[in-house]
Amino acid sequence: MKRTVLLNPGPVNVTERVRQALLKPDLCHREKEFSDLMQSIRSKLVRAFGIQNDYDAVLTTGSGTAALEMAVCSCLSEGETMLVIRNGVYGERISAMAEAYGFNTQCLDTPWGEPPVLSNIEQVLKQNPKIEVVALVHHETTTGLLNPVHEIGELVRKYKKRFLVDSISGLAGDALDFNRAGVDFCVGTANKCLQGLPGVSFVLARKTEMARLNKIPEPSHYFNLYKNHQAQEKGDTLFTPAVQIHYALDAALDELLEETVTGRINRYRQASAMLRKGFREMGLEFIVSETHLSNTLTALKLPEDVTYQGLHDRLKGQGFVIYAGQKKLSESIFRIANMGDITTEEFQRLLDTLKNCLSASTPS
Repeated sequence: MKRTVLLNPGPVNVTERVRQALLKPDLCHREKEFSDLMQSIRSKLVRAFGIQNDYDAVLTTGSGTAALEMAVCSCLSEGETMLVIRNGVYGERISAMAEAYGFNTQCLDTPWGEPPVLSNIEQVLKQNPKIEVVALVHHETTTGLLNPVHEIGELVRKYKKRFLVDSISGLAGDALDFNRAGVDFCVGTANKCLQGLPGVSFVLARKTEMARLNKIPEPSHYFNLYKNHQAQEKGDTLFTPAVQIHYALDAALDELLEETVTGRINRYRQASAMLRKGFREMGLEFIVSETHLSNTLTALKLPEDVTYQGLHDRLKGQGFVIYAGQKKLSESIFRIANMGDITTEEFQRLLDTLKNCLSASTPS
């Protein structure tokens, strides 16, 4: 069967090793074998990022959005305020979650594709002492923008707030120094730069935060971060997990530990540099300054007289799946991600195919 190269920002192409892990024997999640598997994953997650002394991994069955909701709904004390820094769809998703739970929420907006201004964040923190948690998207895949997570984290720490980072599209794709950024809650998922399969996501939570979380009234029965953590610390799980997907994530983490996070980030950086050189040679326009782009996604303006659907369908016919823009960008851009198990030869073939598709679309 012909391989389809996924250039969307997750789910990603995975190795045969990860795919074969799905074929392991059926397993009851209340047995010791699953407890061992879960603890293996939790241990490998924190070891991969070198944070095992200060953080615990808390798993949940669901997409990255599920783990994000678990972090958002569990981290704010009663009567306190969450500051959400927004410059794309995924920042807006955080504030929508907080508002759905009835939390006091303050939003600081920056135009899509532009990094937030640090002095504006500091001013808000000075003016509102009720802010307890600051939430930020690490890699805002709406535009491919990499937010200045370390500099913002330093501000959060200066004002003694908690820092919640949605790194669903960032972990293992772009650098994240947990100590420098002072991250308290970091949200990730299996099916992006970890190169696993959809169905398991997680929160990397600072251990010292658990006592505070225990004092917060239960916001959600399923997504209670504290109770899920307590159960998993005992080798148990509150609810039925996606067992086979855990097998695949465990295998993907073995691959990550072998490659190292630094090695994977470098591989993605080299791939994005190769692609962007090709995009520039085709005359395609970036919507974000290259100095602010992530290692793993490039958003490009659709050339005149080229529609997303037409370009998508032509590329799909050649074995490549690209990604549309979202909301107000849905008619004007397309996105190409370079996450996952994709070879240099496949990236070169993409560039050749894209050039041919665009040439065929240009009126003579």
